[in-house]
Amino acid sequence: MVIRSFAALQAALAGRPPLCPAVAGAEDPAVIEALVAAAEAGLVGEAVLTGDASAIRRLLPVAFAGRFRIEPATSATEAAALAVAAIRAGDADVLVKGQVDSAAYLRAVVARDTGLRASEVLSNLTLAEMPSVPRLIGATDNGIVPLPTLAQKRAIIRNAVPLFRGLGVVPLRVAAIAASEKVSPGQPATVDAAALAAEAAEGALGEVLVDGPFGYDVALSAEAAAKKGLAGSPVAGQADLILFPSIEAGNATVKAWKLHGQARTASIVLGASVPVLLNSRADGAEQRRLGLLLAAAIRAGQAGG
Repeated sequence: MVIRSFAALQAALAGRPPLCPAVAGAEDPAVIEALVAAAEAGLVGEAVLTGDASAIRRLLPVAFAGRFRIEPATSATEAAALAVAAIRAGDADVLVKGQVDSAAYLRAVVARDTGLRASEVLSNLTLAEMPSVPRLIGATDNGIVPLPTLAQKRAIIRNAVPLFRGLGVVPLRVAAIAASEKVSPGQPATVDAAALAAEAAEGALGEVLVDGPFGYDVALSAEAAAKKGLAGSPVAGQADLILFPSIEAGNATVKAWKLHGQARTASIVLGASVPVLLNSRADGAEQRRLGLLLAAAIRAGQAGG
């Protein structure tokens, strides 16, 4: 079954084993609110909370005081290291950013001897639900890799496969975005898109269909694809994931979805040994809770659906 909304995803995950998040810097009201809501819905079981212990206790409802373990930390660096250590020890299975600096958080994730890196590339993916698109649509990379190379784009696509498998989306249809549908050496994004499409056609990327170069309209509109003579593409007009040529393009598009498209969104960092949540300061409890849903979908995808 293909999951086309966050509500459908929550329903599909009912009855699965709950997550056990490790939160770096848990003295964050939005994070605690999201954890409590997820726990009440059965999505989260236990949790490891690192950071200012007294501040965390003030935020945590009494009913969860014995259920969530608190590990005191006196700095963002220590909080992030303790949360990552809990993952490595098998005490947690998803990493969550709280009241810590993003740089300190990611340094703990990628640390050579003590971190969580599993892929050669960490990538950010935002999944959106909006009225104008009849399915969940993803954007990557919109948060970590500034100007991905062809090799990095391959890794970014591979990173996304378990999430979409958990959504029942097999094969994953990826639109490689550029400013033109014509391949031109002067526009490297078009050359990379054509290369990825050829590799996917040969089966080199697994359960993935890639096509491009495409303009944004061709990726999502069957009408636009037909007008440009691309109706025969297995991806044009029906993309599940948009692969952007730069962080600026991806970031701006996702913000436009939120501002102009009335999108509900959730973001996740892929390429570590566990799902990693890297929410911005502007994100509220709801976006963080939806991020936990994505983490559970990834786990389901890694288990084969």
